[in-house]
Amino acid sequence: QVQLVESGGGSVQAGGSLRLSCAASGYTYSPYCMGWFRQTPGKEREGVAAIDSDHTTSYAESVKGRFTISRDNAKNMLYLEMNNLKPEDSAMYYCSAEIGSGGPVVNFYRCFFNYWGQGAQVTVYS
Repeated sequence: QVQLVESGGGSVQAGGSLRLSCAASGYTYSPYCMGWFRQTPGKEREGVAAIDSDHTTSYAESVKGRFTISRDNAKNMLYLEMNNLKPEDSAMYYCSAEIGSGGPVVNFYRCFFNYWGQGAQVTVYS
């Protein structure tokens, strides 16, 4: 059974940094795509960053130059380094992966994400 478990969320002052981690397990082959999404109450989940198996990355315009996504396939880990955080970055952040087919999917970049973690809360205060 595929599991994605986020860690590293918390509260930080505007301008500060946080690093999210996602431990992935339960699959045979490394996912083609992994990514991070975020959601605030009353809004749709939005793609933040994605990385494919070639380590090609894509970012939402709102985080370009501030966030960096990376993955370590040997350790089955996904990371999101967030710098110069702004209050509007406050949200629940979800780790996601494209594994096989089936289930509801969310498209971001050229990926079709169909597995999700439980989320990690990030709060940025001014």
